[in-house]
Amino acid sequence: MAQIAVVPGSFDPVTLGHMDVIGRAARIFDEVHVLVVHNPDKKPAMFEAVDRVRLIEESLVETGVSDNVRVGEWTSGLLVDYCRQVGATVLVKGVRSGEDVAYETPMAIMNRHLADVETVFLLPEASRAHVSSSLIRQVASLGGDVTPYVPAVVAAALHEHTGR
Repeated sequence: MAQIAVVPGSFDPVTLGHMDVIGRAARIFDEVHVLVVHNPDKKPAMFEAVDRVRLIEESLVETGVSDNVRVGEWTSGLLVDYCRQVGATVLVKGVRSGEDVAYETPMAIMNRHLADVETVFLLPEASRAHVSSSLIRQVASLGGDVTPYVPAVVAAALHEHTGR
């Protein structure tokens, strides 16, 4: 039986840190679903969900991440409902700090309780541990160079969106 994992996130925008986690998950699991999820706590979004899906797909091609990765969107319902639909038994979360682990732990326990879905935490490369999508949005909006931290297609989209 194939092991299917889901990598959920807002990915607004996707970063090289995200791509690293997705790539490592693709090497560990038979099938990986990258899922752009709606997070009501993160408003307003810089990119629409459909654009984030496209940027992730293009970034997968750009970074050469395996073809066992599918990209989609989930806008309503519990994440574990999606896991049940696709037969996923694992959620993969990239964590950069102890704060991320503290934030993700209660959700991981609840997801295990609700649907027997385990959560695996992957740490980023040390050179990307400080990078978050919100930091990228802020720096790009103020005209800073984010090219070392995002795929080229994302850098171009940020440039187009911010006019900088």
